[in-house]
Amino acid sequence: MKRSFIVQNPSVLIFLAGLALFTLAVTVMSEALGTGGLSTSFIKTLGKTLCLALIAVAMDLVWGYTGILSLGHFAFFGLGGYMIGMWLMFARTESIVASSLAEGVLPPTPSEIEAAIGNQIFGVVGSSEFPLIWAFADSLTLQLMLVVLVPGLLALVFGWLAFRSRVTGVYLSILTQAMTLALALYLFQNDSGLRGNNGLSGLQNLPGLDHVPQSMISLWFFWASAFALGGGYVLAAWIVSGRFGSVLRGIRDDEARVRFLGYPVESYKLFVFTITAMIAGIAGALYYPQAGIINPAEIAPIASIYLAVWVAIGGRGRLYGAVIGAVFVSLISSWFTGGQAPDINLGFYTIQWVDWWLILLGLSFVAVTLFAPKGIGGLVDLIGGRVSPNRHGADLGPGMGSLREKEASE
Repeated sequence: MKRSFIVQNPSVLIFLAGLALFTLAVTVMSEALGTGGLSTSFIKTLGKTLCLALIAVAMDLVWGYTGILSLGHFAFFGLGGYMIGMWLMFARTESIVASSLAEGVLPPTPSEIEAAIGNQIFGVVGSSEFPLIWAFADSLTLQLMLVVLVPGLLALVFGWLAFRSRVTGVYLSILTQAMTLALALYLFQNDSGLRGNNGLSGLQNLPGLDHVPQSMISLWFFWASAFALGGGYVLAAWIVSGRFGSVLRGIRDDEARVRFLGYPVESYKLFVFTITAMIAGIAGALYYPQAGIINPAEIAPIASIYLAVWVAIGGRGRLYGAVIGAVFVSLISSWFTGGQAPDINLGFYTIQWVDWWLILLGLSFVAVTLFAPKGIGGLVDLIGGRVSPNRHGADLGPGMGSLREKEASE
């Protein structure tokens, strides 16, 4: 009898069980359904952290397993947030405008309502016309489809152009960073159709649910984030298992050899790059309604660099390492930058962690790279007794250039 995928991969089952227990514990301690031990703002922080863990899983899939150091995946994350933010802002503004105009002597016409909505949304950039990209903003179903289609299409086009030209290594990383910078600079313009530097705001207010308290809404988003993380983790684990996963690791370790064996390397890389962009879009669509606002600064290249740092600290090439790294850095960052970490008075100078946090993060990345290349996930391997196969340094293939045990375990 053939066993199921999850049974064959006990680490996936352990992760899902841990995530379920964590979700249950947070629910019990929430203000909406539990004891109130966790504030609504902290529930939102936890929900956003799960979204960051999801995009970290996507980053680990494309970098840790396939060897593509993308410095642009936060662009896909931001695009997912913009797509759902357009509907949230439109529907919310529509309800406010409709109720306001209904108080007039004459009932408003559809064109008057549309003009008033446009003025409310785009008045801040000196316009009242709806750009073409807002054509489906009134449809939740279509905007949810765009959450995955827009990032996926951008990744598909970019990846096809880059991979067919066989751009690899640092050059590919620079290209992905350039793509992110170009997108951010475009969105900063007022005529981009997305309100320029003002971005989209008020996303935490769900249309038609004014009677529902934020404590309940935050819990809903937390549940959705946990479900998305669980689903994304299982999908990523399924992708990297079996023969497909072996090919991805082969591309990471020796792309030329895999191509020589007859595998369509570019197709494998394009698939992984596109699917991870779509996962990032879903993560962004869940993150920004909890954050309440999105603007072009969220898509700046530095955000994608932070993402790579999270995965490196957690331990790339290990899906649970990516989750650990994202959760650890996110929560520690909230603690240091939220004013909760006490300042240290040295007499001649006072260390304020709000100013020093990024330096501490950079030093942590350097330390992990030099002294613990397996990251925090390496500690999990050590505790769980996971070790590399004992091949006594033998070649892992028939050729003299085959990877040896030491290289394969890195």
